Amino acid sequence: MTLPAQRHGTDPGRELAEPGFWQQPPAHRIAAFARLRAAEGPVFVPEGSGRGHWALVRHAQVQEASRLPKVFASAPGVTTPEPARWVRALFGDSMVNLDGPDHAQLRKIVQRAFTPRLLAAAEEDIHAVAARIVDDVLEDGPDEFVSAVASRLPLEVICNMMGIPERYRAEIADRVNHASENIGVERGLASRLRMPGRGLRALARMQRMVAGIGRERRKHPTDDLISALVCANVDGQALGARQLGAFFSLLMVAGVETTRNAITHGLSLLTDHPDQRDLLLSDFEEYADGAVDEMIRHSTPIIQFRRTVAAEHTMDGHVFRPGDKVVLYYAAANRDEAVFPDPDAFLITRSPNPHLGFGGGGPHFCLGAHLARVEMKALFRELLTRPVGLRAVGLPDLAGSNFDNRVRSLRFAFERP
Repeated sequence: MTLPAQRHGTDPGRELAEPGFWQQPPAHRIAAFARLRAAEGPVFVPEGSGRGHWALVRHAQVQEASRLPKVFASAPGVTTPEPARWVRALFGDSMVNLDGPDHAQLRKIVQRAFTPRLLAAAEEDIHAVAARIVDDVLEDGPDEFVSAVASRLPLEVICNMMGIPERYRAEIADRVNHASENIGVERGLASRLRMPGRGLRALARMQRMVAGIGRERRKHPTDDLISALVCANVDGQALGARQLGAFFSLLMVAGVETTRNAITHGLSLLTDHPDQRDLLLSDFEEYADGAVDEMIRHSTPIIQFRRTVAAEHTMDGHVFRPGDKVVLYYAAANRDEAVFPDPDAFLITRSPNPHLGFGGGGPHFCLGAHLARVEMKALFRELLTRPVGLRAVGLPDLAGSNFDNRVRSLRFAFERP
């Protein structure tokens, strides 16, 4: 591995390695990323392991690395820390941690399962679920937005699409929370020793549950995504039990968490920027698509993904060598002044808006991007066009994760006319 000059003297990347950095207010993080973007090339971030990683913080850098998977590999893992070998052996490799033919084959099976008929049914269901959630909120009154609204929509939509029986759903919601609640969050030693076991147990129970459903659907297929995945015939292959479990975990943890956080940040942004809210309400269908993309850019639900350099490559004057670690900081790239004028502003008319909230392109671009946009648009249509004036109260309670822009809770209220 190349020894970086940045390790000596002033180290602009050291701040990202400090345990308390991710617990600082968002403005602190935004300013730090701006300083990193101003550096001449990729900046080294030391880690406790002694190796560290190179931070890619510019829009062009993240795009370049995303579109060169033979150079910047996802294996052995995209999270920090990388998944242990025994965890991968036990649970199987998630699609996000695969490269080359293995990734292409798995992605092909999944893409084939998302038939036009299934997607049309899912979009119809999204609108029905969004309306029902807001009906419930109007009946029960305002309380806590993440649990009452933002988490419910993606969870119910994914469970309906997958064909998860109703009796399993409360437990699945609980398992998702346990599996993801401390990803990327700095904790004390006792908590670090205790929480991984809790999260892995939650993941194991969730995967066993869906594997059992998969076995039943192989015998008696129905019109749902699990049936399509386990009965697929793509070059003679379908998803096995471990592959189905790994895909379901990815769909639940990534699909539910990212969408719920984007929705929650979206409500907070519209509350903090009443001029943009008024503009959106002036013609919802005209401005909704732009509003959704700006919510995703501004909040960037996934802060970063990791890559391992597999072949020598030069970027912005720096030579990466095999074995080097790099991190794609989407949260920094989405505020790159070279691409987004006035990047810290929330502007629902921003155009173009080539944000990297769903990845930087290439083979790992998010499969669920379209459905996430549909979910957000449907829910905000229901939330904003009912005559109650729903708004956030106070600031979001952020988890302080270095992996995702997770919101633990957000209070909300009505302003009835």
